[in-house]
Amino acid sequence: MQEFPGIVTAGLAKQIAESLREQILSGKIKVAERLPTEEELARKFSVSRPTIREALKRLAAENLIHSRRGPRGGSTVKHPRPEEASLSLSNALRLLAGLGEFDHAHIFEARCELESTCCRLAAKRRNKDYLARMRTELETQRDATLTDEEFCASDVRFHRGLFEATENPILQFMLCAISDALQPVTNLVVFRFRDRKVICEQHQRLIEALEVSDAAGAVEVLQKQAQYLAHSYRKARAYRKSRERKRGKDAKASAAR
Repeated sequence: MQEFPGIVTAGLAKQIAESLREQILSGKIKVAERLPTEEELARKFSVSRPTIREALKRLAAENLIHSRRGPRGGSTVKHPRPEEASLSLSNALRLLAGLGEFDHAHIFEARCELESTCCRLAAKRRNKDYLARMRTELETQRDATLTDEEFCASDVRFHRGLFEATENPILQFMLCAISDALQPVTNLVVFRFRDRKVICEQHQRLIEALEVSDAAGAVEVLQKQAQYLAHSYRKARAYRKSRERKRGKDAKASAAR
C-alpha cells in the first residue's frame, strides 16, 4: 500500500476520495486489493472515521470500490466493467440535460454528427446480426398499439443497434451512454409533435442504405431525421410555453375573483 500525501483541511472527504481515486486509476492500488480499514485510513489522513466513510461512499458511487460490512468486511477495489462506467456517464448526462445545461439544438447536432460516424463504419462492416436487430425494432415501431413510452424505448434500441454495428467497442461505450441519456429526454419532449410513420420510413431507408454499404445515403437519412426532430422540438417548446402562459393567466383570473 502506497503512502498517502497530506490533505488540507477544506473538503476533507472530497480530497481523500480524490487521493484514493488517483492511486486506483494509476494502478498503485491494484484491482481486488483490499483498502486499509476505516481506522487505519483515519490515522493515515489524520481525520475522523466518519470523514473516511464519506470518502469511501464517493468511491463506491463511482463503482471504483466495493464495500462489505461484518468481521470480514472492508473495501476492495473493483474490476472496472464497461457497462457500469457507461451507466455512470449516462446518468451524469441525463441529469445535466434535465437541468437544462445542454441546449437541445446542440443535442440534435451532436447526435447527428456522432451517428454519421457510426453510419460510415456500420456501412463498411455491414454486420447482418446488428442490422437484423435494427429491423426487429423497426417492426416493433410499426405496431400502432405501442404507447409513446414503448415507441421511445424501441427507438433507443434501434439507434443502439446502429452504434453496435460499428463493431468498435470505444464508440459503442461512448455513444450508447450518450444515446441512453439524451435520446429519451428528446423523445419524451417531442413525441406529441412527430409522426411515427415518418420516423419508421426514415429508419427503413437507413437500414436499406446500410445493407448495400451506402454510407453517404445513410448519413443523408440521419441528417434529415435530425432536422425533422429539431423542427418537432421547436413546435413542442412553443406549445409548452403557450400552455404555461395560459395557466398563468388562468391563475391570475382565479385569484382576482
